[in-house]
Amino acid sequence: MAKDKIAYVCSNCGQESGKWLGKCPSCGQWNTFKEIRVSRDTGSESARSTAASVRRSLDDGQRPRLLRDISAVDSPRIDTGDSELNRVLGGGIVPGSLILLGGEPGIGKSTLTLQTILRLRSLKVLYVSGEESAHQLKLRSMRIPHEESDNVLILCETSLEKIFSHIRDEVPELVIVDSIQTISTEEVESSPGSVSQVRECASALLRFCKSSNIPVILIGHINKEGTLAGPKILEHIVDTVIQFEGDQHYMYRILRSIKNRFGSTSELGIYEMRQDGLRAVSNPSELLLTQDHEGLSGVAITAAIEGVRPFLVETQALVSTAAYGTPQRSSTGFDQRRLNMLLAVLEKRVGFKLVQKDVFLNIAGGLRVTDLAMDLSVIASVLSSNVDTAIESGWCMAGEVGLSGEVRPVSRIESRIREAEKLGFAHLILPRYNMQGLDASRYQIQLHPVRKVEEALRELFG
Repeated sequence: MAKDKIAYVCSNCGQESGKWLGKCPSCGQWNTFKEIRVSRDTGSESARSTAASVRRSLDDGQRPRLLRDISAVDSPRIDTGDSELNRVLGGGIVPGSLILLGGEPGIGKSTLTLQTILRLRSLKVLYVSGEESAHQLKLRSMRIPHEESDNVLILCETSLEKIFSHIRDEVPELVIVDSIQTISTEEVESSPGSVSQVRECASALLRFCKSSNIPVILIGHINKEGTLAGPKILEHIVDTVIQFEGDQHYMYRILRSIKNRFGSTSELGIYEMRQDGLRAVSNPSELLLTQDHEGLSGVAITAAIEGVRPFLVETQALVSTAAYGTPQRSSTGFDQRRLNMLLAVLEKRVGFKLVQKDVFLNIAGGLRVTDLAMDLSVIASVLSSNVDTAIESGWCMAGEVGLSGEVRPVSRIESRIREAEKLGFAHLILPRYNMQGLDASRYQIQLHPVRKVEEALRELFG
């Protein structure tokens, strides 16, 4: 019997090497090469399996077809019964798709998945658990309010071959694998969770999805860097990557789409963690705005948009004299480099000296917002804290700030105006360019168009 040989695979991009390397020549990451065992007859076995699959494909009629002969009719999506999850997925689960759900330990991945499948009373679901026992899953389901159903099957198994055997026997319409790092196949001689095991198991599940048209949801772990654990090729294999994030000290959880072959990647879902599971937040603006900030300095409200959803979010800033030689710059939920740029604009274009000041910025509610329309509220909250003057209640704003101090236009301004008007705001500061073609008489909220940062601050502080 031929001996196995040792190979090294980059856990970030999947690059293979015959020896260990400190730096990956493909992706440039350091200390990412992991040792795996490769059988010497892998090539011949792979060739034989490839030839067998080719013969099966020819027998099944899977031959090349002309592009014009392929039907473009979309198959109906599976409604999950969760408006937030449907929005992030692009309208529901696509049959035959492979979905990867990632998140930190204890963030609520299994809870979200379990309460979703308990709503799918019309589908036969197979829940494969490699981490929890059936008793633990039963206790978790008892905390979630639901009607008793006979369509959810629980399987505690980590062998991929046995999982496929149960799938053939039960013929489910949806498969959940919790988690992909615990599943192993006999074809790879390495421990579960290794680069080769995760890659082979994910590839086998992908072939199963595409051949059977049965969707599969994989639950994945997050490493200490905040990225999905396992090889980077795992994200390339799957059709959709959604990430569940949030601070465990906050009650809110954010569901983001990182990759989606069937929809937009800019959608956002918001949940509230409760004792009886996760509750979808249909109107996050009312929950993200505190009601007792009147008279407090350093607080500004902005009309932000994530995906197609507008919502109002509270920006908090604290500016104080630096206690040590080097002033601190810290931000939570906002890009640190963009904060430094906005502070430089505030100092250069407006004339406020912040060189010897500590600046702390926080987005209320534990959110992480990437909308550039936050710039104006960041500058307003920093200046409000610096001069210790509160912004009057009823004011909100939206606008991107350029390096020359101009207020640049933002997208979908009408949605932002309607959201601010719906929540009872009386004044909205917006870029002057956005007023072109906009009928201000249709809105009861008073619009204040500005061209420069100085004009916006003059409207706020007089």
